[in-house]
Amino acid sequence: MKKYYRFYIDNFRGLSREIWLLSLVTFINRAGAMVIPFLSLYLVNNKGFSLPEVGWVMTSFGLGSLVGTWIGGKLTDSIGFYKVIIISLFFGGIGFISLQFLDSFLSLCLGIFTLILIADSYRPAIFVACDAYSKPENITRSIALIRLAINLGFSIGPLIGGLIIARISYGSLFWIDGITCIIAAALLFFVLKPKKVSHDEVKVPIIKEGVPPMKNPMYLILMVIMVFNGIMFVQYFSVVPVYYKQVHLLSEDLIGLLLFLNGILIVIFEMPLVGYLERIKVSKTMATFWGIVFLALSFLVLNLSSWTGILVLGMILMTLGEMIGSPFSNTLALSMAPKGRKGSYMGLYSMSFSFSHIFGHNGGMNLADSFGFEITWYVLFMALVFTALLTLYLHKRLKVHS
Repeated sequence: MKKYYRFYIDNFRGLSREIWLLSLVTFINRAGAMVIPFLSLYLVNNKGFSLPEVGWVMTSFGLGSLVGTWIGGKLTDSIGFYKVIIISLFFGGIGFISLQFLDSFLSLCLGIFTLILIADSYRPAIFVACDAYSKPENITRSIALIRLAINLGFSIGPLIGGLIIARISYGSLFWIDGITCIIAAALLFFVLKPKKVSHDEVKVPIIKEGVPPMKNPMYLILMVIMVFNGIMFVQYFSVVPVYYKQVHLLSEDLIGLLLFLNGILIVIFEMPLVGYLERIKVSKTMATFWGIVFLALSFLVLNLSSWTGILVLGMILMTLGEMIGSPFSNTLALSMAPKGRKGSYMGLYSMSFSFSHIFGHNGGMNLADSFGFEITWYVLFMALVFTALLTLYLHKRLKVHS
């Protein structure tokens, strides 16, 4: 245990003070993010929406994310990541507080769209901030530390959120989420000074021509992979919680405990795992491939048994895929971005997850409503098998171009 602890700590050495401060701010923000994991349950249980209606609300979530990440990428290149992050956190906090006062289907669709538009402009900015405040050899670990902060907050947030729902009400979550966003914005403003990206610090890109991301064929293949992977991954934040509730009859606090398992596993194991994979020189594309494989298996095992314990195995497999795939796909996207276009490239990268929200929640909800959860899990598994094969194709193409 002492040896593992020393090994764990070694993975954090060499990261800049600014990355640690960004991680602290991200943790505070994410610890309060209790609304999103329970949003589908809130709409079903408190608002009485049907599964297809919930799907459309979540599509509005995806559309807001799409527009927000596109605007965030453009603003990051024009006014800088620092201002984008602060504006997103502050006004996102106000949006979360306001969301609880919306009741009708249309107002919730518009409210979710506007809120996520503001909140997700944060995404491309935080990736560019990692690049700005990191040495080239530390970027993957810097991203992994930001993800650790996200997941530490995510592990605590849903656990507390589930208890609050069970003991108090859903409404309390909106206040906590909004206030923590505002606190995170204030902390960032007072403790972290802005820094512009120096061209000397930017890594040499894989694609040498300074083309926009939409004209980079290898990058577009990566985006297709990310969209398909994301469509399956987001089911864990909409369809899967409903499955836990309706099929396995879990209460909200137990659902929060399962989500806590995801976050705490990432906190304990992701940094050492990323460090180990870097030391054995696993390529970024192959790490992305294995992340997709484990996510696929996480859905397949749900159909193997009606035993509730199988949910834990599914969550562990999903988490393993997330720990392996996400940091390396982030770094792969960054490494393919030419000088002066990192905001646009990471904006498109973040937009791939927005497309996932647009099609994933709605598609998953309607699939489960029409054919049941068992067929849904098989369909998701087969789609991920296709995505994994496409990733192998990208791996071969990048080896040819490198």
